[in-house]
Amino acid sequence: MAIHLLAVLVVLALAQGLPDLSRLRDFSRLRVWLGVLVRVGGGTRSVLGIFVPVLICLLIQQLLRGWMFGLLSFAFAVCVLWYSWGPRDLSEDIDAVVKAPDSERRVVAAQNLRADGNESALAFEAPALVDAAFQSALKRWFGVLIWFLLLGPCGALLYRLTQLLAWSPAMSELQSDDGRQLARRLSQLLDWAPAHLMALALAVASDFDAVFHTWKSWHDRMGKGYFSLDLGFLSAIARASVDADVIAGDGYAEDVNDPLIELADARHLLVRVLIVWLAVAGLLVLGGFV
Repeated sequence: MAIHLLAVLVVLALAQGLPDLSRLRDFSRLRVWLGVLVRVGGGTRSVLGIFVPVLICLLIQQLLRGWMFGLLSFAFAVCVLWYSWGPRDLSEDIDAVVKAPDSERRVVAAQNLRADGNESALAFEAPALVDAAFQSALKRWFGVLIWFLLLGPCGALLYRLTQLLAWSPAMSELQSDDGRQLARRLSQLLDWAPAHLMALALAVASDFDAVFHTWKSWHDRMGKGYFSLDLGFLSAIARASVDADVIAGDGYAEDVNDPLIELADARHLLVRVLIVWLAVAGLLVLGGFV
């Protein structure tokens, strides 16, 4: 896991230092691959569309292990993780909203915060922006990160391909309804663990009581078990933790209705959550547990 953690740090440095590199992420080859499978019907096309590239990635991952003191394996891990990250840069999208010169351009820039598959207009209101920022962070950062740390490059690729086939409008026309529903089900399964780990890290990085009570009350109100694939609790605890942070006066005016203040604080909380994740992963590596 140590080499995977180092790869994560390199990709994070590239994302911050060279954000323009994100424009090179091109998933048009996935459309070509799905086109090759045009004769395969039903959900089988989506299954093959996801798992054949993942299995090839796993094979390369295993073949490179140990070569040149692990340098080839490390370089491959960095390339796959960088390719699976995003695809859009979340920090840049938030900056575009916060730094927009007028309200009209803020509203336009805010639409880029929507996660894939959400085509409805995003209201320029504090709860909606906070919700969109956390949902996008789950899809762009944390989902990729947890499966990369657990499974290596093939885990990151599995997560990104699943998200694209499940939610990207560009991939919908190349799949059957059954295949798209299958991909969405798999997407929900892959999101379950990172969403709960985000909640746990958010409790550590923010107001523990606000996060815990909101998480518990959401489940009580919805009447769903803790292992439900409905991850609506993430939106609830995101808004509660950001509100608590703003009210605590964490460098901002105590106004939980100001969209820009709430969005800026959401970004700070997401960075804290990321730091908590990396710190825990580092401790596990140093302790020899992984």
